Amino acid sequence: MEIEFSGTELTTVFARIQGMLLSQESATSAVEQLARVAQDVVDSAIGAGASLINDQGHTMSAGTTDAVAQTADTLQYELGEGPCLSAWATEALQRVDDTATETRWRGWCAGVLPLGIRSAMSAPMLYRDHCIGALKVYTTTADGFTAADERRLSLLAAAAATLLGAAQTSEAPHQLSQALRTALTDRATVDVATGIVMERRGLDQHHARVALLKTSRAEGRPLLEIARAVLDPSLDTNS
Repeated sequence: MEIEFSGTELTTVFARIQGMLLSQESATSAVEQLARVAQDVVDSAIGAGASLINDQGHTMSAGTTDAVAQTADTLQYELGEGPCLSAWATEALQRVDDTATETRWRGWCAGVLPLGIRSAMSAPMLYRDHCIGALKVYTTTADGFTAADERRLSLLAAAAATLLGAAQTSEAPHQLSQALRTALTDRATVDVATGIVMERRGLDQHHARVALLKTSRAEGRPLLEIARAVLDPSLDTNS
C-alpha cells in the first residue's frame, strides 16, 4: 500500500524548506538546498535538481545534488528538451518511466541512459498562476516512481514556489505561512474534485484531471473555481 505524507510530515517538510529558503543569500544557494530536499522527499530518488526558469524558458538559477543530476539537467538545456522544460512549459508534472523506451524526448533520453538514469520525474513550481521553475528527481530503475511520489514532489514544488515567489517579490516572511496554507488548501480542493470526477465518470486520476482542465479552458474559468463547483454545485455560476 502506498503511503502519502501525513499532515505532520508535510508540516515538518514545509517548515524545513521555509527556514532554508529564506535564509539563503542567493537564488542559487536556495535551489541547491531545494534539490536536496526533493531527493529526501522521494525515497527512490538517487539524484535531484531544482531550476528557476524565466518567461523565455532560460534557466536563471539551477541546483543539483550530484554530478549525474547536473549532467542530466545540463543536457536538457543544451538540447532544449526534456521532462523539466516540459513541466515548465505545460505547467504539469512530467514522468518518464523508462528512458530506454520513452519516445517524447529521444535525444535527452539517449543522453542520460548511459548515466544510469532510467526514470525521471519533474514537477512545475507554480506561483500565482505563473510557472517560475521546476523540480526534478531521477532513479536508476525503470518504473521507479509511484503515484505517492508524484503527489509528494508536486506538494513540495507548490510549497517551494510559494516561498520562492514571495521572496522574489519581497513579501514579508510572516506572510508566507498564510500564503502556504492557501496554496495547500487550493491544491487539496483540486485533488478532492479530481477524486469525485474519477468516481462519477469511472476515470483514472490523469484523465479526471484532464477533464477538469478541459472544462476550465472551455469555460474560461480558473481550475480552482471549477474544482470548487464540483465539490459544491451551488457555487457553479454557469449552471
